[in-house]
Amino acid sequence: MLTCPNLPPVTLVMDPRDDAAHTRAALAAHSLPKGRATIHPTPGTDSTLILALDVLAALGKPVPLTGYWRSDLFPAWTLCAAWILALPVTDLTVLRAHLLHARGLADLLALRACTGVRLTLVCHHRRPPAVLERALARTEHQLVDAEAVLSEQGESADDEGSASGALRGRWISLPALTTLLSWEDSPGCACTAPPTGECGFAPPALPDLTTKEVARRLHTGTAHPHLAAQLATACFTAASMSQLDTARVRDAALDGGTITLHDAHNVRQGCMTHTVPPWARPLLQAAVFAHLLATDTSSGKLFTDPFDARRLPRLTDFAEQLKLRPPQPPRPKRRKNTCRKLSPPTVWPLSNAHHYLPWFMPEDMKGCPQPPGHKPKRAPYGML
Repeated sequence: MLTCPNLPPVTLVMDPRDDAAHTRAALAAHSLPKGRATIHPTPGTDSTLILALDVLAALGKPVPLTGYWRSDLFPAWTLCAAWILALPVTDLTVLRAHLLHARGLADLLALRACTGVRLTLVCHHRRPPAVLERALARTEHQLVDAEAVLSEQGESADDEGSASGALRGRWISLPALTTLLSWEDSPGCACTAPPTGECGFAPPALPDLTTKEVARRLHTGTAHPHLAAQLATACFTAASMSQLDTARVRDAALDGGTITLHDAHNVRQGCMTHTVPPWARPLLQAAVFAHLLATDTSSGKLFTDPFDARRLPRLTDFAEQLKLRPPQPPRPKRRKNTCRKLSPPTVWPLSNAHHYLPWFMPEDMKGCPQPPGHKPKRAPYGML
């Protein structure tokens, strides 16, 4: 991995009495919106993979990490670095540091060197163990007392609630996903695509409450940034799978502000550069960072896994796991005194609403409504 310049020194916090108040304060200081993460390593193991999963869990990602061999540590630690850079997390506090083994400490220091995060190691012993002293021997560090550091962090922590609680556990119908399925082939190109405003294209907008809940589900639904970024891009661009497949790493701005999707054959609306909403930018950035850290190149496809993960869900299956779907066909009215039937499977329509020549492309809506603003066009005279 790359090394950040001007790294802050590692802070070694000594808590010889293992004061429960200090541990509670460190855990209470955990706040991803404020850039702070606290890791409580899994006890009774010296596995560095488990330590990486502990870091991912503290970053709000589901574990265990699927798709990779358990003996391969590179994907897990690289994804830790990608998410830390993208969220971004500036302060990383690790409790029970006196129980960590040499390899785990080395991986934490490598993560610090790659991301530039301020690393705090809390040692609940009278003096640092020999393993910890050797790990910090060639690393700039400072020794501080737990009373001075952890108490201040606990006092500054606050309770972070979610404004999208009303939508928790419910299906969310997104008109932008109506045009996700496609049969056409959209090869990528190296053009400089105009912004969507110049093309007169406006994908369906999301209400604020729905946006917050969709963002929460995407951030907590997977540790694979390319999956979360791909579905997020479909939600704010109304792009098809074929258009999403054209995006290269270089097509996404490093700050996550824009994403270019190509349409070299002008099957849909042509190549366009979309503005990424603030809620989706960390997801796009994490996907970009994962590719750059893993391959050191920007020529790969953005929405593919840089580590060649196996058995990951398809995009539509991933959307259903998060309870996101296009608007569904109207359900028949239930007769009185009849049992309520199970919810039918999600219907994914084939829509030509955003095609340049809608009458030329077949569609199969399967009873689903078209996205807002769709105006059907008739075929020109002579083709009826």
